[in-house]
Amino acid sequence: MQKVLVGLSGGVDSAMAALLLKERGYDVIGAIMSIWDESMPAPKVSGHACLGPEEEDIAEAQKVADFLKIPFKVIDCREEYKQIVLGNFKDEYKAGRTPNPCIWCNSYVKFGALPKSARRNGIDFDKFATGHYAVIDFDENSKLWRLRKGKDDNKDQSYFLYRLGQEQLSQTLFPLGSYTKPEIRSLALKYNLPVADKADSQDFYCGDYNDILKFEPKPGKIVDKTGKVLGEHQGVWNYTIGKRKGLTGGGSERPLYVVKIDVKNNQIIAGYKEDLFSSELVADKVNWCSVSKPENEIKCLVKIRRQHIPASAAVKPLEDGKVKITFDEPQMSVTAGQSAVFYDGDIVLGGGIIQ
Repeated sequence: MQKVLVGLSGGVDSAMAALLLKERGYDVIGAIMSIWDESMPAPKVSGHACLGPEEEDIAEAQKVADFLKIPFKVIDCREEYKQIVLGNFKDEYKAGRTPNPCIWCNSYVKFGALPKSARRNGIDFDKFATGHYAVIDFDENSKLWRLRKGKDDNKDQSYFLYRLGQEQLSQTLFPLGSYTKPEIRSLALKYNLPVADKADSQDFYCGDYNDILKFEPKPGKIVDKTGKVLGEHQGVWNYTIGKRKGLTGGGSERPLYVVKIDVKNNQIIAGYKEDLFSSELVADKVNWCSVSKPENEIKCLVKIRRQHIPASAAVKPLEDGKVKITFDEPQMSVTAGQSAVFYDGDIVLGGGIIQ
């Protein structure tokens, strides 16, 4: 009988992942990663978020483990989370980019530090599983493991998982990939899971991001594309591409948007909606998760943020692990620090960080 370590979160999805695997005959062990401590650079904020006091989530995960009659462990991942996820978060905002902390957390903490720390603590298992809505299969032609979109388009989480490598994919199970979220809720109620009605986590953090960044104000100018001063800002990290709030001036009745963040000159450049569209981008830190790195340009669909509808584009490999992406049609609000993820149908080819 294969042993599976299931990453529990205290929510319904991970609980159902554990239940489904147990029903399929696996020897299931539950584990939750602890990432919060009182030294975190953020106050306690109520709300359904990942970063915050976790006593309730740990207690809920324990209830699930007791209900399923499986062993349960709390794995200390606080130091890795602070250094990897929060460290990247602060570095990216300081550089004028807008990071996605969930992507770093999944690759390096949830699918990295958590199973590694579990093994270091003497927990023996063959596979690792979570409640993500995604699919993994093995391609006999390429002899590579493939990450694919989940059945539920509204809940699909493959975008957040593109940084997983072949070793991680080969050792991971996603039991929910062939279900929709309503189906999982219905099953949870049918089985009387103690977290069947628990609300989903909504965000990385429910408070003001400055609670985490703790940067000293650095006043600078908000200007238009001609260099005309429209106002003043207190730090470029307070802005992201496409933002409208707080942008006024210039004598125009048309809405203004952040179209560029100039860290070197400490300026926010404002423009109109049409100025937000881009035909090209360069991404670095590229990971080809389901295929070998292509030698030549490929055509595929590219998704530039979680809610973005994938757009047709040409992806051309460059030196130093970068790619140049040219869209068939200009895309709105291409944002440095976010991830561009490449799809061939429902297969995640890979992705990288937008420069």
